[in-house]
Amino acid sequence: MNNKPPIFKGGYDPDGAQRWIEGIERIFGAMRCLDEHKVLLGGYIIHDEADHWWGMRIRDWELVEL
Repeated sequence: MNNKPPIFKGGYDPDGAQRWIEGIERIFGAMRCLDEHKVLLGGYIIHDEADHWWGMRIRDWELVEL
């Protein structure tokens, strides 16, 4: 969080989503973040609609694993 990552709230905003991804990837590169940690950290800095969507995807994946 010291790197002040961009926040993504969701909604229809393709340009905003792309800027968020680019900003996060830049931080991950500087941190030399492992792929398995990127998902956890990325999920931590989304809010509102994006956080709701992410929670639904996680539940879907958990059901597939059963």
